[in-house]
Amino acid sequence: MAFTLKQLRYFVAVCEHGTVSGAAHSLSISQSAVTEAIKELESDLGVRLFERHPRGLNITHKGHQFLRHANSILADVSDARNAFQSDESTRSGELHLGVTSLVAGYVLSDILARYRRANPAVNVSAIEDNGEYLEHLLIGGELDVAVTIISNLRDRMALQAEIVEVSPYRLWLPLGHRLSGLESISLGDVLSEPIIMLTVEEIEEATVKLLGAFGARPNVAFRTRSVEAVRSLVATGAGVALLPDLVYRPWSLEGDRIDSRDVSGALPVVQVGIVWRKGSALPRPARDFIAIAQAKRMTK
Repeated sequence: MAFTLKQLRYFVAVCEHGTVSGAAHSLSISQSAVTEAIKELESDLGVRLFERHPRGLNITHKGHQFLRHANSILADVSDARNAFQSDESTRSGELHLGVTSLVAGYVLSDILARYRRANPAVNVSAIEDNGEYLEHLLIGGELDVAVTIISNLRDRMALQAEIVEVSPYRLWLPLGHRLSGLESISLGDVLSEPIIMLTVEEIEEATVKLLGAFGARPNVAFRTRSVEAVRSLVATGAGVALLPDLVYRPWSLEGDRIDSRDVSGALPVVQVGIVWRKGSALPRPARDFIAIAQAKRMTK
């Protein structure tokens, strides 16, 4: 039989949480319902979507391919619903948008694609820059909204924010790394490892602060502004990385596998959100953009 939208939502939830229990909790349903949905989905597709292990599930290469389709289908369904909730005659105008580099390819692209489908007559202009400068442009009225990391928002008195995604930090490892065999990994275990450091936004600052709590400087093997470079370097055994889960993908560009593990202890989370000037009369295109971003979170 054909797969259902419910199965797709359950599948996406398992991909995001890495465990059936985590997905079930986020969906407020039983674990058995999630397990059965995934089994039926795998049976219908004729492929294994996950590799089972004692700590949870790892998405397979076929599963990773299907995840893109699942997200696209769910987005299209959401767009179809939104299409009848607004008057087409009001959907023209301009949207002045800002975005920070880390979230541009991992959060904005999906929201913007949905927005353009729902509002084809709106002229969208976008600028990519650091969070501090985008806040300056928002307060000055030069931008309508910005998509940025809001966990380190500076001027909270002047700006209003709506969370779109919350992403915890996790440890990236090459396949077969010695830490992968541990039942539980601590930050102390990471100290002796060479670190591949991503230097965009607050990532380096947060990583140094985390490991610095043990009274030692991180053993930084390589610094880069490229997430893809981090992926390739980790996959080939040059080091490990501590990064928000939102930028995790299980394969490098070269096709090498990357493992992702939880680290025991209080790791920070990254909050990605939509930001606009508090008290401003937002134009209709900006209000629609915020609504579509909110709908994205509800489909997760």
